[in-house]
Amino acid sequence: MSTTDAPGLITKGEMSEAAQILQPSGWPAPKGYANGMAAEGRIVVTGGVIGWDSHGHLAKGFVAQVRQTLDNIAAILAEGDARPEHLVRLTWYVVDMDEYLSNLKGIGKIYREIFGGHYPAMALVQVVRLVEKAARVEIEATAVVPR
Repeated sequence: MSTTDAPGLITKGEMSEAAQILQPSGWPAPKGYANGMAAEGRIVVTGGVIGWDSHGHLAKGFVAQVRQTLDNIAAILAEGDARPEHLVRLTWYVVDMDEYLSNLKGIGKIYREIFGGHYPAMALVQVVRLVEKAARVEIEATAVVPR
C-alpha cells in the first residue's frame, strides 16, 4: 500500500538499495521526510555540517547556507562511498524557525537538486545559536551503505 502518489518516491514498505521507509498504517503521509527508516549495512555519519565553502567562508543568507550545507553533506557522503539515497536521517538545527518556514519552496528545490526525491527521517530543531555565530543552519546526516 502506497503512502504517496509522488512519482519516483519510495513509499511505505518499499526498499531503496539501502533503506526501507517505516510508515505506520493509517498515519498521514509525511511531506518532505519519512517518519522512520530501517536499513542494514555500513554506517556513514557526519558531524554538524554548516554552509561554508572549502576556504571556510560562509554563504550569504539562509537559503544559500542550506545549499552549501547540503552540498557539503553530499561531498562527505561521497568520501564514505555513500550516496544521497543512502541517507536514513537528517537532523536540522536552525537559529530562526520562521526563516526556515518562510523559505520552504527554495529549500525544497535545492534539496531535490542535490539529494533527489529521497526523503529520510528528519528532525528540525530551533536553537539559540550555532558555534559559528554567522551560521543560520547546521545539519547532521546518517547514511547506511548496503553491504
